[in-house]
Amino acid sequence: MVSEELLVKQLQAPTTQASAFQLLVNTYKERLYWHIRRIVVDHDDTDDVLQNTFIKIFRNIDGFKGESKLYSWMYRIATNEALSFIKEKTRKLGNNNMEVQQKMIENLESDVYFEGDFIQLQLQKALATLPEKQKLVFNMKYFEELKYEEISEILETSVGALKASYHLAVKKIESFLIEH
Repeated sequence: MVSEELLVKQLQAPTTQASAFQLLVNTYKERLYWHIRRIVVDHDDTDDVLQNTFIKIFRNIDGFKGESKLYSWMYRIATNEALSFIKEKTRKLGNNNMEVQQKMIENLESDVYFEGDFIQLQLQKALATLPEKQKLVFNMKYFEELKYEEISEILETSVGALKASYHLAVKKIESFLIEH
């Protein structure tokens, strides 16, 4: 595996950019896919958002200054792309965000790519009830097992605020699961 610093240099050099970008995609596509999937829920939508994420990464790699980890920078782009997708979908459907989330969960039940059991489906339903920030923090901490410091870098938020968001999310999820 190439070091992150070397990979960035190769991505920014015209002669090595194509091969370095292929390496970047192969290295991070699965992690970014699941990060996006937990936000947009639907497999096909996730593929679209993932493709847009890699396009944005490719177009903006020259502007990457190394002030954060490459991974954190890409996660921030993926998060923003996924949230923009949800907002656009909400706007197009003329519904509020909660209605769109509920529709996505309903679609998940018939999604051939969803391999979850009843408990996982209930968890997804509980997550759909959370405010966006709490859902993001919960997904990153619980599913992706990121440290608060990494999440802080990605979401550009203090560790204290993230801990509070995670705690509130857990309490709301527990409450939802008890009620349903």
